[in-house]
Amino acid sequence: MKVTVVGAGAVGASCAEYIAIKDFASEVVILDIKEGFAEGKAMDLMQTASLNGFDTKVVGSTNDYSKTAGSDVCVITSGIPRKPGMTREELIGINAGIVKTVSAGLIEHSPNTIIIVVSNPMDTMTYLVHKTTNLPKNRIIGMGGALDSARFKYRLAEALECPISDVNGMVIGGHSDKGMVPLTGKAIRNGIPVSEFLSPERLEQVSADTKVGGATLTGLLGTSAWYAPGAAVSELVKAIALDSKKMFPCSSLLEGEFGLNDLCIGVPVILGKNGIEKIVEIDLSDAEKAKMIESAEGVKKTNGLLEL
Repeated sequence: MKVTVVGAGAVGASCAEYIAIKDFASEVVILDIKEGFAEGKAMDLMQTASLNGFDTKVVGSTNDYSKTAGSDVCVITSGIPRKPGMTREELIGINAGIVKTVSAGLIEHSPNTIIIVVSNPMDTMTYLVHKTTNLPKNRIIGMGGALDSARFKYRLAEALECPISDVNGMVIGGHSDKGMVPLTGKAIRNGIPVSEFLSPERLEQVSADTKVGGATLTGLLGTSAWYAPGAAVSELVKAIALDSKKMFPCSSLLEGEFGLNDLCIGVPVILGKNGIEKIVEIDLSDAEKAKMIESAEGVKKTNGLLEL
């Protein structure tokens, strides 16, 4: 499998690193507009291959889309990152132009590719790719829910004072501080609902901390996080590469599912060699449905800022 990662910044480099280390891809191409930057990141990564035990070939290119030809999966991380106090939505004007240009260049050289969108505001950028390309809906995926769910599980394990491997949970809805819908009622510890271990107040705190997970890190780091986003992307790409049929919450184009239409938002999907193999319509409580509708309204409001 050949994978292209557009953007050699911290998030893109982490994506490339985790994909290479997991050793399921034959080649990873890193593309960036800054002269020599992607080439340098690729060389640095290749010099870890003998130390980390992977055979994936990593190459870098300065804005030469021909090097990406024949990519099975393309990951778009390019765009300006968040700064402290900045919302994901405030990035839309600059990042929309970047994502349109990048997706067109990728599809020109890899018409059968699957695109994973990471650039923020992620749900709206995923929608933009749907509206400006001719790719079928199953081959356009927004990464956010996989990352948000990882942050949710981190907060659950923290509250439970247990290993993260003990817990499972999912976040659906929009990839924004107000739009996330952590499914606390469905979260479990080794098959037992976490509500049997945590009070409603503690669960509400877990949910609140999850929603501001990205903003918390931006405040601490001065820019967007990169390790967890990179790891989340690598797991999505791996599920596609291995045709594993794993379930992740991903931003997907909805056409009636969950009672929603004409937007991309985080919902459970099955990932395999064709990208999104199936959208899984889980039963939601009345409270969860209300939060999902509110989240969708927020995403549609941001979509309205696009110049299509």
